[in-house]
Amino acid sequence: MKFLDRAKIFLKAGDGGNGCLSFRREKFVEYGGPDGGDGGKGGDIYFEGTSRLNTLIDYRYQQHFKGERGENGGSSNCYGAGGGDLVLKVPVGTEILDEFGENVIADIVEEGQRALIARGGMGGRGNNRFKSSVNQAPRRADRGEQGEELWVWLQLKLIADVGLIGLPNAGKSTFLSVTTRAKPKIADYPFTTLVPQLGVVYIDHKEFVLADIPGLIEGAHAGRGLGDKFLAHVERCAVLVHLVDITQSDVFSAYEKIRQELKMYGGELDKKPEIIALNKSDSIDSKTAASIKRKFKSEYGKKVHLISALTPNDSIKALLRDIASTS
Repeated sequence: MKFLDRAKIFLKAGDGGNGCLSFRREKFVEYGGPDGGDGGKGGDIYFEGTSRLNTLIDYRYQQHFKGERGENGGSSNCYGAGGGDLVLKVPVGTEILDEFGENVIADIVEEGQRALIARGGMGGRGNNRFKSSVNQAPRRADRGEQGEELWVWLQLKLIADVGLIGLPNAGKSTFLSVTTRAKPKIADYPFTTLVPQLGVVYIDHKEFVLADIPGLIEGAHAGRGLGDKFLAHVERCAVLVHLVDITQSDVFSAYEKIRQELKMYGGELDKKPEIIALNKSDSIDSKTAASIKRKFKSEYGKKVHLISALTPNDSIKALLRDIASTS
């Protein structure tokens, strides 16, 4: 299934049914009077969260949704039936924004959570509603109100406890594959991960959801590489795990590039709790690795781990326990 995390759709709630203009006509009944019934209410449009979906691909090929119209009122004081509500299923973690993509109308974060987005129009009143002592034969009946209509943006932000970030080829996909049952694509070239990947980590009778975010590069906020569009998926994360390839010529520069992109993106991502994981530590001598780890600790004052995702050992378990206690 193709991953799609953003879509724009048009919603039109159901119109209300028209009121009826009618008078009672019955043999041997001298004074019939008005008996026009009200029209039915138009159907509302709701969004409902479901864990059975993990993409908005259904809303790429169908972009217009219309609620059911209420039925017209009838004679003999018959009221029109209300239009059925339209319930649109979206993945848990979906935000509904206005047509400009600026203001959040609703945020679907739980299974079964519903949000009313477009209200159906009220049914029109029949002429029976207008009878009075001074107007015993009203010839007025209202038309039903129109249902609300609007364009909205759907934006999916994956629900994950921990976000995995880093430059391309930092080893994020390998780390995800050895710590969860996820099967991400792994290769020795950049940008093997093109969409966010999720996996569940189990450690010491605890569990948390880990999200692998496609690799960022310098200038991602300006659209370079895959850009920073996938950073929305770490906005909900409680903690970030920053994987850094320790074999690079300038490890600190590589770390700072990602930190700068987080700051440029906004949303206070750069202020989230962060754990630094220096990956591929088995590729350099232990003294050099230990020296780099000490420098990171003294420079940034954060938790730093030396790991090797390619050859999992106790260092991976120590990192996972640290993540579980932080998240």
